[in-house]
Amino acid sequence: MSGLSRRGQNLVAAAVVVLLTVLSLLAVGLLGDPAAPGGGRPVAGCTVPGLAGTQVNVTLTNMGGPVMRPRNGMMGGAMRLTADRGAVPHGKVSFLVTNAGSISHEMVILPLPDNQVPGTRPVGPDGTIDESGSLGEASGTCTEGSGEGILPGTSGWVTLMLPPGRYELACNLPGHYAAGMYTQLTVT
Repeated sequence: MSGLSRRGQNLVAAAVVVLLTVLSLLAVGLLGDPAAPGGGRPVAGCTVPGLAGTQVNVTLTNMGGPVMRPRNGMMGGAMRLTADRGAVPHGKVSFLVTNAGSISHEMVILPLPDNQVPGTRPVGPDGTIDESGSLGEASGTCTEGSGEGILPGTSGWVTLMLPPGRYELACNLPGHYAAGMYTQLTVT
């Protein structure tokens, strides 16, 4: 049996390069980017402790597609922050925030003045809104409170004492609020 021709060797080498590239891309997709938060270790779902008070389940998503339907009379973006309820009684409220998207997100709780519509806060040149007056946030992966962002497929949580009023739940990572990541919560 004779060896491969020079052309055959080149074809085999090219096929090996393509195969290794595909395997590398699959590994990054499954295990995460080593430069990303978490050091590229696989991040599975979190073990969430029992949360006190009334629980609000919040879902963070990004579609990666075109602008979505209008919300509150304004054009929304390709991202969403949704809560499983629009009103809760005052007192201890726990937010379980799950990132069902493909990029990091967070949730910040801000008082909403009576005359303000959700989604209308001014967005600064850095793509974020002013968080002054924030009551708390869920922005840590598999932990309570602040962090570097909730990674895809994981959750974060926060428990607060909320008096009656209107609140805006928002993702304040650059560009996310303007892309539609906000909703209103009324505390009675």
